[in-house]
Amino acid sequence: EADYWGTVGLLHDIDFELYPEQHCVKCVELLQKGGVPEDMIHAIVSHGYGICADVAPEREMEKVLFACDELTGLIWAAALMRPSKSTKDMELKSLKKKFKDTRFAAGCSRETIQQGAQMLGWELDYLLEETLKAMQQSEDVLNAEFGA
Repeated sequence: EADYWGTVGLLHDIDFELYPEQHCVKCVELLQKGGVPEDMIHAIVSHGYGICADVAPEREMEKVLFACDELTGLIWAAALMRPSKSTKDMELKSLKKKFKDTRFAAGCSRETIQQGAQMLGWELDYLLEETLKAMQQSEDVLNAEFGA
């Protein structure tokens, strides 16, 4: 499962750089050509549900990807505003403040994040906290791996 969802996470924006206007559409063709299984393609496309795709997330991890795609962007933007440039010293209270300020990281859809929490049956605070924790726990590894 971890390898499967790790692959989905790595591929979910495969078409975004080259085809931003066809995001979650062009990926189907690219992934099929690459021999990616249909269930994985569904998971990848569904992260754009209601934004750039009509494919709804069905499995729990698809819903997590849907909810967290926007949220991780918001959290990272908030981290870059901190003196430390890190998520590691960020608290939920600070994240909630940024979430409520719709002028901050205006491109990150709060509505999509809230919709994702609802799909999962989670309170918004739980989604925010768990995503922040996951980013904090993986930050050192990502920095070491990608030289950030």
